[in-house]
Amino acid sequence: MKQRDRVAMAPGEIAAFLAESRKVQLATINQDGTPHLVAMYYVMLDGQITFWTYRSSQKARNLARDPRLTCLVETGEQYFDLRGAQVQGTARCIEDPAAVREIGRHIAVGLADATGDSLEEYVEHAARKRVGYAVEPRLIISWDHSKLAPRPAGS
Repeated sequence: MKQRDRVAMAPGEIAAFLAESRKVQLATINQDGTPHLVAMYYVMLDGQITFWTYRSSQKARNLARDPRLTCLVETGEQYFDLRGAQVQGTARCIEDPAAVREIGRHIAVGLADATGDSLEEYVEHAARKRVGYAVEPRLIISWDHSKLAPRPAGS
């Protein structure tokens, strides 16, 4: 068995890993063909990486022109702790104001110290200038290097 096959996560492991994470490295394609790479907060909705951004942001302009993107979610500090998932696919734009606010609520709840009315005020205000995106996966590549960790003798 190839090492690549040994470290791949099963679909359930990938789903759990993406659900427990919050930050994604998001790569879109600039007009000149170069990658535009940014860190974004995301939430899993309906099994898809979902995020919001300002309508006028570079990533929104890039996705309007070419919806292809790559998302990287990773964790770990030591070699045998490395886990990650690279999701290649297309971004589906979400412009419905209620849906954009819902994405914002899910993201903000995990990030803000604000609760209740102040959180809702932030989301309501921010959502006016934003759009949402859901990543429709085409290919997912994953790794979990803990599967390679040497086992203690006698185990």
